Amino acid sequence: MTGLLIFAVLFTAMLYAFVRFAGWVRRKGVGGGLVGPIDEAWHPSADRFRRETAVHEQRVMPPRPGDERS
Repeated sequence: MTGLLIFAVLFTAMLYAFVRFAGWVRRKGVGGGLVGPIDEAWHPSADRFRRETAVHEQRVMPPRPGDERS
């Protein structure tokens, strides 16, 4: 009985750690480099979309400090 309880607690802690890590990866935007080769082979449209998004993000320039719209 205690073995099952220990397993349940460890399993829950591991799932919680994975959820926290997934949130961190999404906030930082780290996942594209890890999943890129997999997307390129198994999901080409997702790979094309990721590449187009990266190109778009590079083209967009930040607003200049004096150009505030009212």
